[in-house]
Amino acid sequence: MTPLHEVIINKKTNVKPIWIMRQAGRYLPEFREIRKENPNFVELCLNHKLSSQITLQPINRFDLDAAIIFSDILMLPYGLNQKVEFKKNFGPVLGDLNISLMSKIDEIDFVKKIYPVYKAIKIVSSKMNLENKNTIGFVGAPWTLLVYMINQQSPKKNVKKNFFKDEYLINRVLLLIEKFLKIHIKNQIENGANVIQIFDSWAGLLEERDYPNYIYTPTLNLVDYVRSLNVPVICFPREIKNYKEFCEIVKPDAVNIDYNVDPFMISKNLKIPVQGGLDPKILLTDQENLKKEVLKYLDIFKDHPYVFNLGHGILPETNPEMVKFLINIVRDH
Repeated sequence: MTPLHEVIINKKTNVKPIWIMRQAGRYLPEFREIRKENPNFVELCLNHKLSSQITLQPINRFDLDAAIIFSDILMLPYGLNQKVEFKKNFGPVLGDLNISLMSKIDEIDFVKKIYPVYKAIKIVSSKMNLENKNTIGFVGAPWTLLVYMINQQSPKKNVKKNFFKDEYLINRVLLLIEKFLKIHIKNQIENGANVIQIFDSWAGLLEERDYPNYIYTPTLNLVDYVRSLNVPVICFPREIKNYKEFCEIVKPDAVNIDYNVDPFMISKNLKIPVQGGLDPKILLTDQENLKKEVLKYLDIFKDHPYVFNLGHGILPETNPEMVKFLINIVRDH
């Protein structure tokens, strides 16, 4: 059994696997070389040869315990024919949301449009299986995808003023998102993903009264679905105000915490395996400071099933040598 599965499935506390969110990407010089030649981000995600190569770059360099496929949560709206493009120094921009056209899309059309993602997973998983490591597939959570699809760009601080005005539209979009997320998850698993992570990047935008409708119920439906396919699921409800309640209701196999929560309180309050927490900005400081912070998390979770990771994606300006140093601390602990 892989180290990651030992922790997530068997709840082992004497194993501390490590992988890093956004480990395949902008901070690696070998990635930047590829990116220079491939400026269109969506096309790069849909080039199975390059995306599988990018996915394996941090594995080849750092010998991490898991690969997470180089892709994007916005493959979902893209597969539903909503225009998706990434503007330099701005982020994703989405086209108009045409719900009546989206409702006519069937499973075959959707899968065909983003099929290279699954081909890339197949290539990666064949290598990872030989090394007793995991291939992580992922999706955006329904709420976060809803935000992007209706807001048509990253909300940063808040969503459009009239975001919640059209309840009928929101409910129809949520149903579509759930239907196609299940298709997307199933195809990732069939091609070799043996862990699924659900990213709710914008969970922190909601008031607690809205959690049941937009976070708990739709995410629970996905967690139950992943589990029905006999694959463990990690949830990352970033900046949610109550991790304990989230875990008790949604019941993921593991939860990734963000860097704004107190890891000590998490270790006391959560019964399930925990992943992550370290502030990515710590990697921009010095080795002494990094070591102190890494050891803090390892000590707090020494008797708790724990996967070492960050509390958000690795920053583009991170020095790969600091990543290597971080991994060595975790391995030597």
